[in-house]
Amino acid sequence: LEACRIRSVSDPGYAASLPGVAARLMKEEGVVRGFYSGFGPILFKQIPYTMAKFAVQGRAAEAMYGSMGKTPAECGAVLNTGVSLGSGVIAGVVSAIISHPADTLLSKVNKAGAGGDGSIPQRMMNITKETGVVKLCTQGLGARCVMIGTLTALQFGIFDTVMRTLGAEKFHFHAPQ
Repeated sequence: LEACRIRSVSDPGYAASLPGVAARLMKEEGVVRGFYSGFGPILFKQIPYTMAKFAVQGRAAEAMYGSMGKTPAECGAVLNTGVSLGSGVIAGVVSAIISHPADTLLSKVNKAGAGGDGSIPQRMMNITKETGVVKLCTQGLGARCVMIGTLTALQFGIFDTVMRTLGAEKFHFHAPQ
């Protein structure tokens, strides 16, 4: 589905719906090339994004609780939700910044003719040279930070609320002794 989403964002006239994008991709490029040729680049975006999101949210929440001198168990639902939302915003902004260059490249490489001919990595290098590294890293970054910061805050707010409602605890890694 990510290949279809990226194609529809980078080329809005490609098809009218997600199933239409999928059908056209299969017809024109086949299953493997249409859906998996960008799998490597997607991993270069998603892995750092996801790692940053969870690592930063955990550290930000710990810092917030530490600055109050309290543990989550000592706080009420409203304060815990506030920490979840605040740390989620921080995590979202950081993960948006980290993954933005790769996301921009993915959007550009899926436009018809972008980067010339050749393999996906070669086309990505051509796009980077054409666009410039600074522009690749900054173009549209503000809007992405607002969008991802908000979405991530909501994700962590909902997750922590559901966990608290179910009486479940988060798993925390501890150094083996």
